[in-house]
Amino acid sequence: MIEIKRLNKQVNIPKYATADSAGVDLEASFDVVVEVPPLRSVMVPTGLYINMQTIPANMMAMIVPRSGKGAKEGKVLGNLTGIIDKDYHGELKICIWNRNPDKYITIEPSERIAQLIFVPIMRPEFKEVEEFSHTTERGAGGFGSTG
Repeated sequence: MIEIKRLNKQVNIPKYATADSAGVDLEASFDVVVEVPPLRSVMVPTGLYINMQTIPANMMAMIVPRSGKGAKEGKVLGNLTGIIDKDYHGELKICIWNRNPDKYITIEPSERIAQLIFVPIMRPEFKEVEEFSHTTERGAGGFGSTG
């Protein structure tokens, strides 16, 4: 069970929309409509605090976009994906960037603006080497190198 605290009782506790939902929606904790100018961003409070120490071991939380917001309205996450480390205990905030070059966007009070997901993490050790122990056909070929 993950501990969550609300800044005030008007903030909704996140819940999974369906039995197969991977994430929960996070809402804007504003009392008024907020306008975001073209190509600018704004930090959006959620009014939620999560005790990250109560998530399972070897897991982290991520704030990711809601797909329809970016595609339909131009609302995207300013940092693309927010990683919430296990030792963070502050309010969950979301950077919303208006990617429209010539149009204001609005964020409504309690609007669902992002999703919170929990994912496993691995922390492998690093070992410096002069040459890699395995090679591949692709090698160092990068973007577009396979056709």
